Amino acid sequence: MESFNKKMSLINYLKNSGFIKTKKVEEALINVDRANFVLSQYLSEAYEDKPLPIGYGQTISAPSIVAYMTELLEVNEGNKILEIGTGSGYQTAILSYLVKEKGLIVSIERIKELSEMAYKNLERLGLHKNVKLIVGDGSLGYEEEKPYDRIIITAATPVVPKFINMQLKNNGIAILPLGTLEEQKLAIIRKDEFGNIELRYDISVIFVPLIGYEGFKFGKEETN
Repeated sequence: MESFNKKMSLINYLKNSGFIKTKKVEEALINVDRANFVLSQYLSEAYEDKPLPIGYGQTISAPSIVAYMTELLEVNEGNKILEIGTGSGYQTAILSYLVKEKGLIVSIERIKELSEMAYKNLERLGLHKNVKLIVGDGSLGYEEEKPYDRIIITAATPVVPKFINMQLKNNGIAILPLGTLEEQKLAIIRKDEFGNIELRYDISVIFVPLIGYEGFKFGKEETN
């Protein structure tokens, strides 16, 4: 009961602060419990609005950022979504819940151990059936399942990766943190029915770097 109360307190805070705007995102955040995606030593902090370490130099994003990016993505049931940066699978699970069984989440993670952790977390909650997990360079996207209704990148990139224009459907939306290692803004990309791209900047954020061919060019050891 105590954990439920803490979770609902967090949900109410996210609603009152404007991070949750729609009933479907609120329902997803209630039903996909963040505590299932944090390391055991951080369980007591699962319902605090802050990022937490998940190992390998990576973090699970603060609930406010997960809620906000999910709202910006305007997810619909049946969408095919490409996620770059699986982590422990929390954002993946939220998206899986929203697209339902008719949709598909393709999620790429460069660190094999995290991808394996995410699969176990998703499987435990029954949210793995409409998810395809890939270990690889997320900065290149995933050609095999293109085009995507939505693309979300949960790691900072210095430029908009080229794959977004090539793999995002017309009338699609992409969200990503864009900028330097020290300072980024959420970039919202909309592709209209004719394939024209519109980019606008939103709130300031700080994410771990996207390492890869179209991301930051340094090795795994420097991010741990």
